[in-house]
Amino acid sequence: MTPHFQLVHLTGLILEDQSELRLDDLCRACTAQAERIVELVDEGLLTPAGTAPGEWRFTGVHLHRARVALRLERDLGVNLAGAALALELLDELEVLRARVLRLEASGR
Repeated sequence: MTPHFQLVHLTGLILEDQSELRLDDLCRACTAQAERIVELVDEGLLTPAGTAPGEWRFTGVHLHRARVALRLERDLGVNLAGAALALELLDELEVLRARVLRLEASGR
């Protein structure tokens, strides 16, 4: 029996740290209501530039963090405090991995 493969065309948007998203842009990208994003900011999961929701500007990093937090909440039932802890641990893991790569590259 011959396996059947289907080609799938994927599209996406690559956002860098310097990209700026407004609140409504972030909401669309995360398929979330503005109130949910405000909760993420209030919990400290996101730290946008600007002082009020209408002035907030988010980066691609914020988009990634918001998606992860919302997915943890939706799929695993993790509350926002738990999502904040998970994101903090993921950030620390990323730093440690980068450190290991630097040490391996320097031959230590």
